[in-house]
Amino acid sequence: MEDHAIVELYWSRDPEAIRQTGEKYGGYCRAIARNILPDRRDAEECVNDTWLGAWNAMPENRPGLLAPFLGKITRNLALTRWRAARTEKRGGGELPLVLDELSECVSSADTLRTLEAAELGKEINRFLGTLPERECGVFLRRYWFTEPMADIARRYGMRENTVRTSLFRSREKLRRHLKKEGLL
Repeated sequence: MEDHAIVELYWSRDPEAIRQTGEKYGGYCRAIARNILPDRRDAEECVNDTWLGAWNAMPENRPGLLAPFLGKITRNLALTRWRAARTEKRGGGELPLVLDELSECVSSADTLRTLEAAELGKEINRFLGTLPERECGVFLRRYWFTEPMADIARRYGMRENTVRTSLFRSREKLRRHLKKEGLL
């Protein structure tokens, strides 16, 4: 089913919207949640909460693109759940590694809140627009979708060390960019 038709189902408050959304975007949202949350049950609950979040958000919002809309809801729910459950005993998944890598160019004291700040977000988006397509894709896969480096390497036909080097260089470019813009 096309996205516009699914959005119409939400707007008409038809429960079929949730079934169609799960069918079309379930795997996508599960991948986002699983990359952030180490417990698969937590990730599944997060995806179910995404459908509720979309249901509740639709009367006020009509997303132009459904995938990023759902991805953002899933990511925010997963980050909230991760923060709430964060203990050494439960493990950390990819998120602690990603945050540690980004701490080189963004203040580590409050990385999550800093990353969500509107001004910084806009500047990071501008920076991403300056990167070549593959480099931008690798950066987004790691720092937005929190994918493991091995998965990124397979996706782009690269060696893991090449991914690591690309990410290091991109973070350095980002750090310089943010410093130049007065955000560091």
